[in-house]
Amino acid sequence: MEDKDRKFTPEKVMLLAADCGGFDRERSMAELWALAESNEMQPVAQVVQKREKPDGATYLGEGRLEEAKALCESLEVETCVFDDELTGVQLRNLEQALDRPVLDRTGLILEIFAKRAVTNEGKLQTELARLHYRLPRLIGLGGDLSRQGGGGAGGGGARRGAGESKLEYDRRHIRRRIEALQEKLEELQLRRAQTRRSRQKNGVPVVALVGYTNVGKSSLLNRICGAEIFAQDMLFATLDPTARKTTLPSGLQVIFVDTVGFVSRLPHNLVEAFKSTLEEAAYADLILKVCDLADPECASQLAVTDDVLNQLGCEDIPQTVVYNKADKAPDAVLFDTDALRISAATGDGVETLLQKIDEILSDRVRCIQILLPYDKMNLANILRERGTVTEEEYRDAGLFCRATVRREDLHLFLPYQYLE
Repeated sequence: MEDKDRKFTPEKVMLLAADCGGFDRERSMAELWALAESNEMQPVAQVVQKREKPDGATYLGEGRLEEAKALCESLEVETCVFDDELTGVQLRNLEQALDRPVLDRTGLILEIFAKRAVTNEGKLQTELARLHYRLPRLIGLGGDLSRQGGGGAGGGGARRGAGESKLEYDRRHIRRRIEALQEKLEELQLRRAQTRRSRQKNGVPVVALVGYTNVGKSSLLNRICGAEIFAQDMLFATLDPTARKTTLPSGLQVIFVDTVGFVSRLPHNLVEAFKSTLEEAAYADLILKVCDLADPECASQLAVTDDVLNQLGCEDIPQTVVYNKADKAPDAVLFDTDALRISAATGDGVETLLQKIDEILSDRVRCIQILLPYDKMNLANILRERGTVTEEEYRDAGLFCRATVRREDLHLFLPYQYLE
């Protein structure tokens, strides 16, 4: 049978966690379940043990691990996924105790990012994050990397075994690769900064769509701009920033930027690696914080969004809360009177949202009527490139235009105002 005719069978996984009371573990496990499904896995069971703190060597207690191993065998579980970030020693010991591969929360997210990254920058950022994650865990990622001590005959004390040499070689290789990736990303970051400066020079406002993963940011961008951005009901459907230009009801041209979604306890290395992607929000003129109104954890998701935005220094940028998927929660009550209720799927409320954006950015544009003499047609080109022309008519005295222009360009056209 050819590969294309074979039916894909998702990998069966078990989810495990130690509930130490630091946060809502039930909600976190539900999110881990969704993350596993986003990684084309099939969760078949979950095991949670209440503890004061995780075991330093095996994370969970010995008895609970024995129960988990038996359950894995009966359910034919292939991989065990833990809802915390594990140390290299814990990873090694758990794989031995459970007799199957072990993945932690950060490793799972990194796998998803590696599969979904599309642009060169996204792939480099993902690889950098994976290497930062792997470096301190080399000793736990396989027996061949374990340290092997021993006394050396005819030498000055203990000598290094093959395992230690392999470990040090891998560490040097990873550090060199990290340095190379950082240099490449710095180059790409400079290009992104140049693109940003070009936008600022042209005076085109930027509206950043930010929020928790899978709240419908890409669907909203598609609805507003008519763009065909990949949008699917799964976590981390979008990893690379996408920018699209559109025109608001007032005639003002703006650029909407879709950013990577947030998730609770997003690994620090990922925040750092994707900072150049996320910082599109830090340079925006307006931030739309998109939430899922139908999700009972909507308030918590908004808190996660605020936390990441604060890390990026976005406190002084105008922000508007947008509750998406209102069609799935028609009776939900909004306690924030400034927030907007919309549905990217049906289009309800989107026009009101665009008008709201217009109001916030209203000081940037003016509507004008002008009559340009034919020896000033160079101004018509500026008007078309940097403004929005709604009407043109060639007359005996010159070119009549009804248009919307940026406030900083207004002085160019004031001498040619036309009053009918």
